[in-house]
Amino acid sequence: MNITFIGGGNMASAIIGGLLQKGWQADAVRVVEIDPGARARVERELRVKAFADTGAAVADSECVVLAVKPQQMREAAQALRKALESQLVITIAAGIRSRDLSRWLGDYQRIVRAMPNTPALVLAGISGLYAMPAVSAADRAQAENVMGAVGSTLWLAHEEQLDAITAVSGSGPAYVFYFIEALQQAAAELGLGADEARRLALDTFAGAVKLAAHSSEDAAALRARVTSRGGTTERALSTLETGKTREIIVRAVRAAAERSRELGDELGKD
Repeated sequence: MNITFIGGGNMASAIIGGLLQKGWQADAVRVVEIDPGARARVERELRVKAFADTGAAVADSECVVLAVKPQQMREAAQALRKALESQLVITIAAGIRSRDLSRWLGDYQRIVRAMPNTPALVLAGISGLYAMPAVSAADRAQAENVMGAVGSTLWLAHEEQLDAITAVSGSGPAYVFYFIEALQQAAAELGLGADEARRLALDTFAGAVKLAAHSSEDAAALRARVTSRGGTTERALSTLETGKTREIIVRAVRAAAERSRELGDELGKD
């Protein structure tokens, strides 16, 4: 299958790299990139053909991945509209709703929205996927194959759920990094060196996630097993509860979801 990426930024490069690692042939992958420097970087680093013109790149492609910034999507869609025939279109632009993209593409219906996150850069992401009703089972499999190159996938029944995906997993790595920062700061204030603090924070997170992923117990049960009555962990968690940390996290994620909905409204205006 030939695939064309509109936009050659970090996420597009990550997906292309994942596809190539999965055995896709480089000559089956094309990139449209208007910036000459970025175009040269794509060809040099990924060894795939990069184009300045959408029409030439999309010809003979079965799938087109729109990987431009949300603010550039309308212009990219207008350029793609003339070249579309029956290709599956996957968009990874946050906030752009399928009905708006469909309208910009001349009421085109074979559209899948994907919301990946930045761990995709190391092939450890997760992407929420939503398909418009006209998307076939074969199209869904194709989209899952593409986005599965950089991690796991999760299909959604309703497009509105992508706002929650954006808030939880799209923005989620930033929440984790924020906690890592705080843990490193605490380690440094307790007398550990910067390298030691970083290693302890990162390995603790990685180990806890691996334990949770391999356990049949939920996070609450695993937390309880670490928390001895009257011990150090109980004292720490009591401090977090006093500060209403859980409520703050839930409120923060809700705020992110609300902002996702607002962006959808703003970006979809004609």
